[in-house]
Amino acid sequence: MGSENRKFWDAPDDDPGGRIDTSIPHSARIWNYWLGGKDNFPADQQAGEEYARTFPGIIPLARASREFIGRAVTYLAARKGIRQFLDIGTGLPTENNTHQVAQRAAPDSRIVYVDNDPLVLVHARALLTSKPEGAAHYLEADLHQPDQILTGARQHLDFTQPIALMLMGIIGHVPHDTTATRIITTLIAALPPGSYLALYDGTSTDQAFLEAQQDYDDTGADPYRLRSPDQIRAFFTGLQLVDPGVVPLPHWRPAPSPLPPGTVEAYCGVARKP
Repeated sequence: MGSENRKFWDAPDDDPGGRIDTSIPHSARIWNYWLGGKDNFPADQQAGEEYARTFPGIIPLARASREFIGRAVTYLAARKGIRQFLDIGTGLPTENNTHQVAQRAAPDSRIVYVDNDPLVLVHARALLTSKPEGAAHYLEADLHQPDQILTGARQHLDFTQPIALMLMGIIGHVPHDTTATRIITTLIAALPPGSYLALYDGTSTDQAFLEAQQDYDDTGADPYRLRSPDQIRAFFTGLQLVDPGVVPLPHWRPAPSPLPPGTVEAYCGVARKP
């Protein structure tokens, strides 16, 4: 792995691979399929194909989400001096994972990944590595239990120093607004001033997207709620939004280009805790 060194990952004593149900599509594996990855199963591929037939825009949305993560992490590490990242709902490892982007800008960056999918745990333990100056850790925990996440994260991150909380495409798995707000508020409240929230989620602005998501939810897989841009913007209440605010994924600080940024049915933002 060149200059990188392998890290050991937090995991339960039992073999997580034995708890993987390949017959039910899972959002992390479907996302991996849309991004061209190989860490998925026939049920995921079928669900992904059916989804894309109804809403072809999901493919550029998936790609735009990875690009936003890269730009947001680079901004936080290179321009704002953030050296700690708490990435909840990270999904399966792909290219330009949070620790890779952060450690390119600042090799001493420390990252804690959080997910509750056993397949993600298996691949994270095997594939995710950290530069020797920094660290990367993995916690198996559920977004609905923010206190448990914080307890685990405190073992690896210094909560007296700013932390970037990353909620990338994950809050849609919390259907009720009051619960979603409580989770985000609990997590932000535990972070010191000068910390940041980086968040994106799919929007309810396209009927085909709504239909594709409903068809997916009807399969019995983990449902996902699409929200309006205003509802996503409300998750940043009390924080100082970084320009350009809450906007479609490709519009957040895009790389210089002679062409205007496109648009996808997902909104994002980055904001600072005062």
